[in-house]
Amino acid sequence: MIELTSLRKEYGDLVAVDGVEFAAQAGEIFGLLGPNGAGKSTTIGCISGLLQPTAGRVRVLGHDIVADAVAAKQLLGIVPQELALYEDLSARENLAYWGGAYGLRGAELRGRVDTVLETIGLLDRAKEPVKKYSGGMKRRLNFGCGVIHEPKVLLLDEPTVGVDPQSRVRLLDLVRAQAESGTCVLYTTHYMEEAQDLCDRLAIMDNGKIIALGTLEELRGELDERDLLRLTGTFDAQRTRAALAGVDEAEVVHVDETSLMISMPDAWSKLPAVFGALAAADADVRATTMTQPSLETLFIKLTGRELRE
Repeated sequence: MIELTSLRKEYGDLVAVDGVEFAAQAGEIFGLLGPNGAGKSTTIGCISGLLQPTAGRVRVLGHDIVADAVAAKQLLGIVPQELALYEDLSARENLAYWGGAYGLRGAELRGRVDTVLETIGLLDRAKEPVKKYSGGMKRRLNFGCGVIHEPKVLLLDEPTVGVDPQSRVRLLDLVRAQAESGTCVLYTTHYMEEAQDLCDRLAIMDNGKIIALGTLEELRGELDERDLLRLTGTFDAQRTRAALAGVDEAEVVHVDETSLMISMPDAWSKLPAVFGALAAADADVRATTMTQPSLETLFIKLTGRELRE
């Protein structure tokens, strides 16, 4: 449904996307994760046709997004992070506008508008101006506008950002329903628990490249049951790395003047050795937390950064 081959996007000397390749299938929720600046939004822009690749190819159901743009874009639905709504218009009018933009007319358009309003839970508020809606209602309508034409491929860029818990649950159910109907869903999020619970497969990006790709189980397998220790305090990076080199199976993921992250198996049993090494390096440890193997652990181990950084 989506196929990327050696995708590259440059802005002058900056390489935002560097040789990205993956394929996503019908009925699949494919997660695209990465810290800020990793290249996710640029990748989405190339898939949607908003950006033209510097090199490589993007195909949507076999249609090249550059050479056969109209055919490819007719199959796409896009739910952007920024709300794409006309606030002076009602929900019904917004849906009719976007449905019309995709070629729906007459009874077919009216039927789709009613169906989507019921699906997103706004049928009883359909005639009110969008500016009177809550943030969660706007997010649901934003989603509805992206699926009004029943796309074969749906691009979701942070669809639940800033919404209340109830609206988040409703939106995630809507995403699952799209996949269950056979739609290919490409999903980006800054909420690791969403990706872990929702996505069938995941790609982790950093510095414009795909650095991990697979199912959650496959990615967890790369951790080899390693815990992640986070320590805050005062650290000398060079001395800290040298001191921890003597601690069995300790891998320094990140260290700077105020924070340290260490990946290691059975971390709690090795805390005395860790603290002893840090004391020898004159480090001042003020707080320690441990995270057991998870998608978040893998992400930080691979990138050295939190997802929201």
